Order: sequence, then structure tokens, then C-alpha cells
Amino acid sequence: MAEDIFASSDAIRSAQPLRYAQSVTLEQPFRLESGEVLPKVTVVYETYGQLNAAGDNAILICHAISGDSHVAQHDAADDPGWWDILIGPGKPVDTNRFFVICPNLLGGCRGTTGPGSPNPATGKPYGPDFPAITIGDMVEAQRGLLDRLGIGQLVAVIGGSVGGHQTLTWATRYPDRLRGAVVLASSPRLTSQALAFDVVGRNAIRRDPFFHGGQYYDQPHGPAVGLALARMIGHITYLSPEAMSQKFEANRLQPREEAIEFEKTFSVGSYLGHQGTKFVDRFDANSYLTLSLAMDWFDLGGTPAQLAASFHSARCRWLVLSFSSDWLFPANQSRHIVTALVHNHAAVSYCDIQSDCGHDAFLLPDDFDRYGEMVRAFLHNLVPVPDLAGAEPDELPGTTSIFHERRLDYDRIVELIPAGASVLDLGCGTGRLLARLKQQHSRRLVGVELDERKILGALKRNLDVIQSDLNAGLHTFADRQFDCVVLSQTLQAVKDVEGVIAEMLRVGTTGIVSFPNLAFYKLRRILAEDGRAPRGYGWLKDKWHDTADIRFLSIADFEDFCREKKFCVRRRIALNTEAGEEITEDVNQQADLAIFVLQQG
Repeated sequence: MAEDIFASSDAIRSAQPLRYAQSVTLEQPFRLESGEVLPKVTVVYETYGQLNAAGDNAILICHAISGDSHVAQHDAADDPGWWDILIGPGKPVDTNRFFVICPNLLGGCRGTTGPGSPNPATGKPYGPDFPAITIGDMVEAQRGLLDRLGIGQLVAVIGGSVGGHQTLTWATRYPDRLRGAVVLASSPRLTSQALAFDVVGRNAIRRDPFFHGGQYYDQPHGPAVGLALARMIGHITYLSPEAMSQKFEANRLQPREEAIEFEKTFSVGSYLGHQGTKFVDRFDANSYLTLSLAMDWFDLGGTPAQLAASFHSARCRWLVLSFSSDWLFPANQSRHIVTALVHNHAAVSYCDIQSDCGHDAFLLPDDFDRYGEMVRAFLHNLVPVPDLAGAEPDELPGTTSIFHERRLDYDRIVELIPAGASVLDLGCGTGRLLARLKQQHSRRLVGVELDERKILGALKRNLDVIQSDLNAGLHTFADRQFDCVVLSQTLQAVKDVEGVIAEMLRVGTTGIVSFPNLAFYKLRRILAEDGRAPRGYGWLKDKWHDTADIRFLSIADFEDFCREKKFCVRRRIALNTEAGEEITEDVNQQADLAIFVLQQG
């Protein structure tokens, strides 16, 4: 690709052309959402893997504000890509299976039309005359690229941060163009705090004495200091307090020796100065202004009703991932997205990955084993490998063994749920009950689980699962959204029993609760005769100090509770799971497990 498609400012003169980049030019006038028109738009992109004969194995990768089209290495001799951990042969986005496309953003400075591109009206770089653009404009340019490549529907669109904003836009504006959307560390709009950091960064650029009103391309120097400061400010927001401590506390007064003109008194100062200086070598200040403003203007709504309306047209499956220490795009913003999607009955899975890495976690290897495998499982669900279609989770690539045991209570719960019913399974684990219900063509199946490992197991079973703490309520779900809500052998770990059961009967028409019976005669004997906490029998597999259970109750206890709280018991089933039989007499002693069918009183 010709080097002259890059802006020639001092800020990016040293940037090398992208070795594997290709380009297309959209010759028709390109109308922006502002009403202004670009005479034509060039889009630079890179591809990985092969497009199949049907043209239906393509995945679009959307990069964040400072990224570019070089998302991964093309071969061993190639430069590293910015998402090598995720994309490549055998990786979660497997280029042996998928045709991966990553375009440089409209408004960028790595080949796609932006402020540093020649203005056809003057022959000089647009500079400050480049019109304001939006995330929607970026997506429209990507759509034009896909049309030129002859790609109709995508397997998925994947993006983190601002790339997540583009993914959200794809799913809501062009719902027929993608089967799946993977949104990482993103939001429906920026917080005011995040906006504030961007405002400071843009002011640093504009107040640089070499900014020259944005027309610095024919000047000896550009606004290198302002751009470096903007990057330094931004980089602080990408890290968590924990990551900062891990990186800099041990040697805070031992900065690295860096050839930079910024303060180096502290190790964190030399690090930020290095990051800012390095950024100047590959990025254009005007592009930073343009792209950061587009990110800041992005807004799908600030209320639940507005968000639900924004997502009304989306029809794809969703995987939404946040990271626990990300304070720039905090997890609650991802939960707002998920709640809006659930309101619209969308197929969505969500997990907040526990991480100390902050916003940059989705780009780093520290937590990749968990989130990367979730992405792999999600894509497998969209395009199953023929030889593995219908396989159990421990047969799928990258899967560790998942415990298999026959659950007699599952047999009875499945019998209690009518075919075609919609079901919410609270504490769904790896989704074994939901997988069985799926075989009888239940209308809608959703799991709720807290444990990341179990969420991954449920994803591998091609289920929709949402991470949530039951004790915090079921606020994600609307009244009477499900026919049945199941709480299977999870009651003993619930703190707010009354609140959780009340929420079950708000969200569903019928609640089904199963729990182990502490009054079972063998457990009584262990405690009475041996003087020990019951262990090693049935559901009591752990030592007392290792068990996650915090509630120990009997069938009689639960019946008293339902009478007191006025929960209507429609049916009770008592089981001896060791003998494999239903108990009808003296159930409080002879049954080791009970199932209750509840409705509002």
C-alpha cells in the first residue's frame, strides 16, 4: 500500500505503513450524520483467514480509539498485532475457521480517510476542516467496505471499549447483517467522569503552542507535547488502582531511564512519559480529537426505557463481558445493556470477569483464559463445528472436564415443567437442567449463575446465562417474564430467602424450589451418634469448613416458612435419591431431598 495515504504530520512521520493493509475507496459522496458530506472515503483494512464459498464465515473486529487494522500477526515474521491473544489459528477467534476483517476507523490516521487525508477541494490535509463524525458514521464506512467485499451477513461483530460502541451500533442499525455481537468493556454511553478525562486531553492538544489551530501539517513541528499529555491522561484511566500498585509501588522512586522530556521523578512518571512519547510516533493529534469526540457523543440512552427502545431492533445473540476493576467503563454500564436486552427478550449472556487490570484487561493475557474461552464458546454456538455439534462440554475444544452425575431432582423438575414453557434457572451451574429442558423445546431458557467457571460451562452448552448474585434481587428481569423460575439445590446458599423466593414469584408464574433435607435420618444419625457434622453423604461432600452452604433446613422447616410468609405450595415431592424413589410417608425423616412448586398466595 502506498505510504502517501498516511497523514504527513510531525506527530506520525515515523509511523510505518501497515504491511498487510489493503484499501477500498467508496467513490460516492459519503453523507455524515451531521449533514456534511465527504466527497469520497478510503477505508484501509486487513484480513485473516479465508472467506468460504458461501461468504458466511466472516467476523468483523472493531478497534478502540488508538487501534488500527493490524489486529493480529499474519505470520511469524509479521509485527505483533494489538489482539494477538484472541485472533489467529486455533485461538478463540480461529482464523482456520473464520474470515476476520479489521478496518481502520473513519477519522483515523492509519490509512482510512481522516483529518490528515488530502481535502479534494484544496489538495492539502483536511486538518481542522475535517467534519465532526459519529460512531454511526464509522459503522457506515465499515458497511460500505463489507458491501464492496461482497459480505452480506457476518458471523459476529466483536469490539472492546469504543469498538464495543461500534458493535452496539451494528447490532441496532443493521440487525440482519450479524448473527452475534461480542461487547467487551464497553457502555451505552460514557460516564461524566470519563467525559471529563477526555475534555482535559483535548484541551492539552488544543493548547499546545504548535497546534496552529489544527493546520500543523506544513509546519516544522506538530502538537507533540499536547498529544503525549492526552495519551498520558488516557493511560491512567486504562489502569486500575490495583494495577498501578503492582506496577509502581515496589520501585516508585526508581524510574526507568527514558529519553523523554517529561517528569521522571517517580517510576509511574517515566512509564507515562514513555507511553505518551511512543504514542506521538504513530498517531495524529487531529485524529485523536475527532475520534475522542465521536466516542463522547455516543449515547444510546440514560434510562432503562431509552435503552430498551435503542435495542428494540436488535435480533442477534449477545455476549457482554465487563471487567471488575474497570472504572472507565464500569460493570454497571454493561449490566444496563444486559437489562435492556433481557427486557426485549434478546438472547444474551453476561459475565463480569474478576480482574485487577482495569479497562485494558480485555487486551492483556492476565485474565484471558476465562474471557477468551467464553468468546470461543459463543462463536462455536453461532457456527458449530460439524464433528462437535451436540457434544457435551468436556468434548469441546479448550474444555476441562465438567462433573457429570445423575440428578434425580432434575428428572422430576423436568416432568413438572410443561413442554414449550419459558424457564429461568437460578444458580444454573453449568446448565445441565437447562440443557435437558432444551431437548423438549422449551420456549425460552435463561440461566443465572455467579461462578465464572460455571458460566463458561453453560456457554459451552449453547445456553444463555447471566452472571448475578441472587441475594441482590432479580432486577434484570421484568414481572411475569417466565412461566417457571427454578431454584434447584441453591436455597441453602441464599442469604435473603424470603426476598429471593418473592422475586422468583414476581418474575415467574410458578416457582420450583428443591433443597436437601437436613432432617434425613442418616444425617441425624451421623450428628447424634458420631457427634460430627454430616459429611460424605449425598450433597454433603465437603468438610464443614469448606462448604459453601450457609443454610441448613428440613422439609418441615420450609413448610412452616411458606405458611408464615403466605407462599402457596401447589405441590410437594419428597425423594430418597440414594434409593431412587419418591417418599410419601414420614417424609421429614425418610427423604433426603424435596421439591416444592410455589405460586403467589
